[in-house]
Amino acid sequence: MSPTTLPAPPEQGHVTFLGAGPGDPGLLTLRAVEALANADVLVAEHDVLDVVRTHARQGVSEVHTDADTTASSTPGMGTPQLTVVDGASTTAGVPANRDAAHLVMEAARGGKRVVRAVSGDPGLDAYAAEEMLACASAGVPFEVVPGVAAAVGVPAYAGVPLRDAQGTDVRFVDARTASDRCWTEVGASDGTVVVSTTLDSVAAAAGELVSAGRKPDTPLTVTVAGTTTRQRTWTATLGTIAQTLKQAKALPSPEGGRPVIAVVGERSAAAQRDRLAWFESKPLFGWKVLVPRTKEQAASLSDQLRSYGAVPHEVPTIAVEPPRTPQQMERAVKGLVTGRYEWIAFTSVNAVKAVREKFEEYGLDARAFAGIKVAAVGEQTANALIAFGVKPDLVPSGEQSAAGLLEDWPPYDPVFDPIDRVFLPRADIATETLVAGLIELGWEVDDVTAYRTVRASPPPAETREAIKGGGFDAVLFTSSSTVRNLVGIAGKPHNVTVIACIGPATAKTAEEHGLRVDVMAPEPSVHKLAEALADFGARRRLAALEAGDPVNRPSERRPGARRRRSTT
Repeated sequence: MSPTTLPAPPEQGHVTFLGAGPGDPGLLTLRAVEALANADVLVAEHDVLDVVRTHARQGVSEVHTDADTTASSTPGMGTPQLTVVDGASTTAGVPANRDAAHLVMEAARGGKRVVRAVSGDPGLDAYAAEEMLACASAGVPFEVVPGVAAAVGVPAYAGVPLRDAQGTDVRFVDARTASDRCWTEVGASDGTVVVSTTLDSVAAAAGELVSAGRKPDTPLTVTVAGTTTRQRTWTATLGTIAQTLKQAKALPSPEGGRPVIAVVGERSAAAQRDRLAWFESKPLFGWKVLVPRTKEQAASLSDQLRSYGAVPHEVPTIAVEPPRTPQQMERAVKGLVTGRYEWIAFTSVNAVKAVREKFEEYGLDARAFAGIKVAAVGEQTANALIAFGVKPDLVPSGEQSAAGLLEDWPPYDPVFDPIDRVFLPRADIATETLVAGLIELGWEVDDVTAYRTVRASPPPAETREAIKGGGFDAVLFTSSSTVRNLVGIAGKPHNVTVIACIGPATAKTAEEHGLRVDVMAPEPSVHKLAEALADFGARRRLAALEAGDPVNRPSERRPGARRRRSTT
């Protein structure tokens, strides 16, 4: 009698309940990023999807629930709006009756690694607690990755410490679910109260505290969109907050009640917020900055702008296409393999991409660079080479440009250099500075067109209208061609938009197109350009404060207002 073969038990899934924090993607923990990178399925509330999606595995598809079926869009109220990212899913939609717990359990039973992401911290989310209990009851293993709770993170970003040296008592209240007994208890206390509520309900929450015994002149701060570049904070008292919000035109809210964090208390540091508001006082806080480059080209520049509080918006002004006659490029790549060159110099990421694509076409890889010295201009170019498996031998120690490369490039020495030829794959519109400099150093140069640059397609109509209508606070021009191409595909930036140029030649082109230049980089570097714009924003902010004026972004000026010429 042959033994019976039993079917293998289904693979056990796993669920990670993950706190996405209050809004700033930089507040995700290292463990959260690791869990997202390994997830098969992501179940997330809609308002945190943009925070977590960039860390999910590449190639995943997205399935959205119908927004009309959600009971409420207010966090913590009703059924959360959900989005599922599942690399194996081909489903076109998710039925409305499949709530988060059902989605999580179904995926976990199918052997999937599930990440359930919630706003703030999962320990403070009632839905997450119910789903954890469901996992425990079904024997599905799970873990919890804490996140920064909004009630703690938002006051920190608003410059409002919750405790002082005297150890102030701190109470946390969710106004949407607080009972009369809860209000009575916090009203009788003289400690700090952190209230989670909605913008439309702040005044009512203040009234509850006054009715419970707090004095109407008790200071409070109210912060909306905390930890994001849309953050805004008002300082008032329990008795004046309704009038303060009305004067600020913060009510009524068209969204039906945006979540806010209010901090109430005599020692809540509301009076010191002008000195402690580190986030909202960043030099470009909330500025929408147009960067006329592709996302790949603008990655480090956009990160730098975000560090100044700006919201970068990349708009490509050029597109890259193969050369019209590829034979020259083909001969040069074959020359790399046959030992024709001593050096190859890459001046852009696009040049690396062009050579890499030609390598792949011939079935070659990074080993073909063996015995060849490699030079790269710029950190992004060097990183692109490293990603290809090639470590550059030479990167300019100073200015990241052709001139900077020439300063460090060794002269040809027939004793130490068996070959005197350099392969230079570049764009069809590249200048001759590098070629002339290498020849002067004694090298022979194969200056090869590796790719062509052409004007990009126009951006979406919404972006074009924002450019022409003053929707952007600043635009960074990194070359004369970016000026010509942006004006050509989208029109001239509005006169309230701050114009920042990388150098005199770019500034001259901008002025020839009727633009008034406000900022010029002290050196021809995109990062120095961003620094110069941040300095401009800081001086502008300081001038407004000294004059007693509100600190507004350039796009908030009245239409038709003229900019003053900068002395930068």
